[in-house]
Amino acid sequence: MKVAFLSDIHANFPALSAALQCAAEAGAEEVVCAGDLVGGGPHPTEVVRLLMRQGVRSVLGNVERKVLALSADPKKLKKAAEKKKRASSAWTARTLGEEERRWLAALPREIRHDWGAGEVLVIHGSPLGEDDYLYPSLTAPGLAARLKGPAPAVLVCGHSHIPFVRTVGSTLVINCGSVGWPVDGDPRGSFALADFTPGRRSSARILRFAYAVEGLVHDLERRRVPGVDPGDFVLGVKKH
Repeated sequence: MKVAFLSDIHANFPALSAALQCAAEAGAEEVVCAGDLVGGGPHPTEVVRLLMRQGVRSVLGNVERKVLALSADPKKLKKAAEKKKRASSAWTARTLGEEERRWLAALPREIRHDWGAGEVLVIHGSPLGEDDYLYPSLTAPGLAARLKGPAPAVLVCGHSHIPFVRTVGSTLVINCGSVGWPVDGDPRGSFALADFTPGRRSSARILRFAYAVEGLVHDLERRRVPGVDPGDFVLGVKKH
């Protein structure tokens, strides 16, 4: 079975649409998201609605956690809107509708599933939390220190926006990279396509795709998303 793992869409609807099309063309039978669906981009509502409509399972990212906290506290929301570093999250909190916020609030912090090839753990950052990072330099001791129990056969994450696939110890570690906000110098979005075949060792590869950035830049400017430089999305070199 082929499963597409996406992460860090960051409210970039054109990129998400292109990623889903690329995944379908690659033969993905299911799509799972590793968090940070919103935040930064101009399309939080459109992204959430598309994921809801497609029945895509997802975990909670650090951005969703922040946005939901602001939504629940009008005073914090007002203060955040006045600070450059938090203005984008405040804008997102105000833009999302009640239905979309409820859907985000119901997201789990992890997904554990067996696609027929051993346990797969999907989280946003690492087993330690949404704010922890897993990089290509990850070592077996480093992974063991983050695990809260037996090592899964496959660990899927995002958050760093740096895509990689590596076997670390006995675990296949998959970092999806970022669908909507790449930062590794390649402006194309990325996601991981995993192959789970019973009786065989699981494998995965990173796929890159291009999308029409003009629509994204136009909407960032038209919707006046604060605290975001359109160039950060387009060039793929600067972390948000």
